[in-house]
Amino acid sequence: MNGPDDAREWLEADGLGGFASGPVSGPRTRRYHALLLTATTPPTGRVVLVNGIEAEVETAAGRVPLSTQAYAPDVLHPDGWRHVTGFTPRPWPTWTFALPDGSTLTQEVLVEPDSCETVLRWERRTGDGPCTLTVRPLLSGRDYHALHRENPALAFTATVRDGNVSWRPYPGLPAVATLTNGTYAHAPDWYRNFLYAAEAARGLDDTEDLASPGSFTFDLAAGAGVMILRSGDGLAVRAEAHTARVVAAERARREALSPLALAAGAYLVDRPGGRTLVAGFPWFTDWGRDTFIAMRGLLLATGALAQARAILLAWAGAVSEGMMPNRFPDRGEAPEYNAVDAALWYVVAVHDTLAAHEAAGMPVPEPEAARLDAACAAILDAYAAGTRFQIGADSDGLLRAGVPGLQLTWMDAKVGERVITPRIGKPVEVQALWINALRIGVARWSPRWRDLEQRASAAFGRFVTDDGALLDVIDVDHVPGAVDARLRPNQILAVGGLPFPLLTGSPARAVVDAVEARLLTPLGLRSLDPDDPDYRGAYRGGPAERDGAYHQGTVWPWLIGPFVDAWLGVRGRTPEAKAEARARFLPPLDAHLAEAGLGHVSEVADGDPPHRPGGCPFQAWSLGELVRVRRMLDLDPV
Repeated sequence: MNGPDDAREWLEADGLGGFASGPVSGPRTRRYHALLLTATTPPTGRVVLVNGIEAEVETAAGRVPLSTQAYAPDVLHPDGWRHVTGFTPRPWPTWTFALPDGSTLTQEVLVEPDSCETVLRWERRTGDGPCTLTVRPLLSGRDYHALHRENPALAFTATVRDGNVSWRPYPGLPAVATLTNGTYAHAPDWYRNFLYAAEAARGLDDTEDLASPGSFTFDLAAGAGVMILRSGDGLAVRAEAHTARVVAAERARREALSPLALAAGAYLVDRPGGRTLVAGFPWFTDWGRDTFIAMRGLLLATGALAQARAILLAWAGAVSEGMMPNRFPDRGEAPEYNAVDAALWYVVAVHDTLAAHEAAGMPVPEPEAARLDAACAAILDAYAAGTRFQIGADSDGLLRAGVPGLQLTWMDAKVGERVITPRIGKPVEVQALWINALRIGVARWSPRWRDLEQRASAAFGRFVTDDGALLDVIDVDHVPGAVDARLRPNQILAVGGLPFPLLTGSPARAVVDAVEARLLTPLGLRSLDPDDPDYRGAYRGGPAERDGAYHQGTVWPWLIGPFVDAWLGVRGRTPEAKAEARARFLPPLDAHLAEAGLGHVSEVADGDPPHRPGGCPFQAWSLGELVRVRRMLDLDPV
């Protein structure tokens, strides 16, 4: 077992946008690490209710801490991590502790899907004699992006009813209900100056105070101790009975799933009006572009066709002037329509979903098909005619987009008012998506887009350079003939990752070879050629430094999907090519599943070796594209 500097993190998602998460060993390092983090308006409105616990065990040999906290400026206390002798994430996070009297103890954390509760369970596995566990919950009641400080407004008042102990730290927030088989002692206190190292490394505020209303005592010599942390009302059941039901049901469900299938399901959440995918944990909600990319691996490749259809139907009502929302803000504000490609990815996702239904012999019900058709037609018609932000078909059929000060493509970093990669004009991957969407429209719904598709396809040759790589943007800033020739990974979507490759034969091979030679890393594709003067090889520092590197060299694992698809395509998808791809591209990603967000794939990694993972440790489209790659390579996708 590693020490408190262990970078691995575990995640238990509740299917509603809430979750529990934390480090495998040692203290919490993020403001997002919590045992009860609830979405009050699923999947948004997230609040942290129970941040963590203080726990210790007393035996005949003395007291032993199970928990470890980090305090400012640089203090670790107590040293519970030293007593951890084992950890497993399956079927849920479970730690094993060695006690001074020679006995062993396990601590388990699990979240039942579609609930707002976390179950904690402690059990002595070996040994005998007295064994008393004391647990103090540490509460806040804050927005999950914020931090908490000691203040007189927090209410410590405890309500005891039907075996539940509950507190409501602040008006307007859900109560915290705790059902246990322990004994509660009310003893309010503040724990001050918790230090979150990951926040400090990200250049953000990193210190907070937490409130502890009291403690629970459990006699582990008499049996397991259980604590159910719940958002809202308590439970009118016995703690042991409820825990036994949850444990039995979850064990059966999880043991029937592979680790990747279990991880894939974490991103599927409820939203008013339907289903959606969370873009990542711990800080993303549902983003349009991410949802439509991720669902192809997380849902379609795994056969979850009904879930995929439900998501697309839910998003169908969000089309506005032909555009799809880039994201839904956390606090219920109006959706943000600032993405040129989200709507095009939606058309691709609809096509892939309909094709998957057809291949499975499961026709989509006519009313649902009509809604999907209408949404796609609205997108294509609006883009052809022109919509917000100078998005519209140009005379050559290609799609122009962009206005100063706004980032519309997936390379969307912004520092203050400065857009790092504005890419105004005709970005290459947007053309690949646009032409694919037009071809899908003609094949599935109407010939009225045929002329536009043919003109755009003919004009795409303008991106090809003498060395075979593709330009990243043409008609830059809407100036005819102006080009951005930087070598970026966006061009790979012209060859792989979409239903209809725009290049085949030697032109396609030249693109793949250029991307492989300059951009490929074990965890994905760099976002910029290392020889470019603006290349940034490390993704770290404060917000300005990180956003400045976000698409200027940082590796993006989600791009491994389009790359492997293109790499196979130019080699004829032969058994030999697939075998080579399995040997070359999968081992690093498989190893990564055990090094950051356990069982998941990170959002980004450093462009420079050793390609340290960073950003969001649990990223939907990163995992989705790994699942899709496995399917391409004739492996069980999960």
